[in-house]
Amino acid sequence: MNAKELHDKTPDQLREELASLKKESFNLRFQQATGQLENAAKIRAARRNAARVKTVLNQKAAAAATDAE
Repeated sequence: MNAKELHDKTPDQLREELASLKKESFNLRFQQATGQLENAAKIRAARRNAARVKTVLNQKAAAAATDAE
């Protein structure tokens, strides 16, 4: 997932994406705790993707706030 794909989505779609990434992150942490996780890099990727989504959401919110003024 790259930032360009995220900029094309609506805020509602971004919130849904963020919820699914958080759920995925939880599942990966659970797998790691039980010793079932094979690729530990997936945790980092999920965390970074969630951060990307949050960044784009904040940028869209800031843009909407400046447009409203």
